[in-house]
Order: sequence, then structure tokens, then C-alpha cells
Amino acid sequence: MADKKAQLVIEGAAPVELPILTGTVGPDVIDVRGLGATGHFTFDPGFMATASCESKITYIDGDKGILLHRGYPIEQLAEKSDYLETCYLLLNGELPNAEQKAQFVSTVKNHTMVHEQLKSFFNGFRRDAHPMAVMCGVVGALSAFYHDSLDINNPQHREISAVRLVAKMPTLAAMVYKYSMGQPMMYPRNDLSYAENFLHMMFNTPCEIKPISPTLAKAMDRIFILHADHEQNASTSTVRLAGSSGANPFACIAAGIAALWGPAHGGANEAVLTMLDEIGDVSNIDKFIAKAKDKNDPFKLMGFGHRVYKNRDPRATVMKQTCDEVLRELGIKNDPQLELAMRLEEIALTDPYFIERSLYPNVDFYSGIILKAIGIPTSMFTVIFALARTVGWISHWKEMLSSPYKIGRPRQLYTGYEARDIVKLEDRK
Repeated sequence: MADKKAQLVIEGAAPVELPILTGTVGPDVIDVRGLGATGHFTFDPGFMATASCESKITYIDGDKGILLHRGYPIEQLAEKSDYLETCYLLLNGELPNAEQKAQFVSTVKNHTMVHEQLKSFFNGFRRDAHPMAVMCGVVGALSAFYHDSLDINNPQHREISAVRLVAKMPTLAAMVYKYSMGQPMMYPRNDLSYAENFLHMMFNTPCEIKPISPTLAKAMDRIFILHADHEQNASTSTVRLAGSSGANPFACIAAGIAALWGPAHGGANEAVLTMLDEIGDVSNIDKFIAKAKDKNDPFKLMGFGHRVYKNRDPRATVMKQTCDEVLRELGIKNDPQLELAMRLEEIALTDPYFIERSLYPNVDFYSGIILKAIGIPTSMFTVIFALARTVGWISHWKEMLSSPYKIGRPRQLYTGYEARDIVKLEDRK
């Protein structure tokens, strides 16, 4: 609601009145859309002070360490809910009742298989390709296999595409892993839960089917929940921008995966393990801690602090508990990398330098340790992030299409040449 107005004074022109919009929670927002009529527009690299859309899905208060999905704190969802229930919440706005949940879970399970011909699509990739490269390709290719529901103006088609994406992403992610390993791809099992099924497809083979540990399945489910959505981040904004052009949902999600691939975004938990490799041994920690504190040294401790959260990452508290449960279940001992990670955690939680700067271990730090402990290679970390985040992306895509929207078209501050004439090639110096 626009109860208040701001006044912008431009030298030599009449003052411009701009409405101030108030959301449910969070700071007020100045509506600058009317500024274009004056021949001016705003300059905000990185969109640090610009709201690109209105949304009812997720709210973050970085100063207070708050993350809400449809109003529910992430800690409660991780503790009292499961991933598919969280998916239903993000997609539909409310938690399901028992009947709605049973129907939703059944529908998702009915879509877990992918077109058999899609398996041959993998043969075009090198076996040593990065899993995210393969994931981008196969998700984008889904539109060639499921073109019966690509009318984005049809609400039923949007629902079918949303369910297909949520259902098929674990299957595709596991197929990407199995392809890289040279192992047979495993079909999904609909008698298992979402997380159990993913671990089954990842680690079982046709000649040996092992039971799935409830502790590891719970940990995997929590990783999915804690990565399901995170407001208007780079990949979500990319999905919305691609969707604003009218692109099909599979193309939009492939665009989101491409954006997530960046090490500053989805590659953060992979970067944690890379950092641990660089440190090498517990005996080197003091040296690297000193490097991290040195303003003139480019070295950074990955997995500590967060661009949004100026307090503790609310997801990290749940993830730490889960991390402890997994390590206890697996009884991992004498793993130098995990020993190194636990020592870094201890320092970050007690050293005044880290405490004063709120450089607490974040969700990427703990999820990286958990995934390594489970046996998932670092190259697959971002694929799993994409799997979990798909429901957030598709929820934002659906929300945008269900309301009036315009194609995204950011402006720019041009600092290049003014108009000039071409000089003949022989006369150029």
C-alpha cells in the first residue's frame, strides 16, 4: 500500500512525487516507476537497493537472521516438515492437510521417471564433463520431451510442468552422477521417500541394493529444505527474467542452473571443500587464519559469513545439528579434511575476530561437510543445490505468470563513445 510519498528534487525541474510502498514486513520501498517520465532513471549496480518484483513467497531479514517461507520460519520447516511438504507450501501458499499432502506426494511419485530416450542424450557428453554442464543441457532438453504442457498462459500446464520438474530433478541429478562414474543408471523407486529415492538412485546398483540409512535420508531431506528458496538471489532473478520473455519453464530452470553454477552463488559449498584442500592439514590452520585476517591478502575463508545475513545464518543452526548426527551415524574417524573443518568451526565460534564480524559458519559450510561424509563428490554439490532450489525457482516463475508482468529490461548508464562516423579502412591510423 502507498500511504506515504517521497519527493525527489531534480535541479532545474519540478519536484517529483514518488509513492512509498509498504510490505507485510520489512523496509518500505520507494516506487520509482514514475521517474521515467522525467527523463531520468536510477543507477543501482548489483540491485543492492532495488526491488525488481513483488512476491509473497519468501522473506529474509539479514540483520536479524530471519528466513520465512510463506510466513513459516525455516527452522520450524526443517524440524517439523519435510521437503515435499515444503514444496507444496512454496508452490501453493499454504501447508497441505493430510489428504492434500498424500495426493501431492502421489502425483510427484508418478512423475519421477524420465523419458527413456533421454538416457541416450547423455551419450553426447564426455564422461569427465562437469556435472553442472550436463545438468544444464539435460534440463533444457526436457522441453523437447514434454512439449505437451508448455503453454505458459494455461494454469494447468504450469502446474504439470512444476510437478514434473520437482519430480524429475532427483532422477536427472542421479543420472548425471552415474554417467560420470560409468555406472548403470538406476530407475526411481516410488515406495521410497523423496530423499531416500535420491540416495537409492545415487548409490545403489542393479547388482547390489542396500537399505537407505534413515539418518542420511533425514540429512538429505533437510539439505533440500534449507536450499529450497532464498528470495530474489541471482539464480531466482535469472529464472524470473527468462520467464518474463515467455520462455518455457524448462528453459527458465536451465537458465537458473547456469546462474547457480557460479562460484559466488551455488558453488559456495564446493568452494568450502576446495579451501580445505588448500589448507591441507590442521597444522596449517594458524597460518591460513592469519591470512584471512590480513586485509592485504586475497585469501578468504569460504563458508563463513553471508552477504545477506549480518547475524547468524538461520539455516546453519539446523545444518550443524544435522552435520553432527551424520558424522555420529557414519562414525567417520581419521578423515583429515573433516578434522580440519571441525577445527575451523571451533575457531570461528570462539575467536573474537570472527564473532565481532559475524563470520559464523553458514549453511554452505555444514552442507559441504555432510555431502562429503555421505560420499557425494564435490563436483556434484551444486547439482544437488539446483535439485533443491528448483521448487523455489518454479514457485517464483508461477507467481510472476499469475500476475500482470512486463518483460525484464534493465536500463544502463552509458559511458561509451558518442555518435561518430566510420573512416575508410585505408584512412584509419
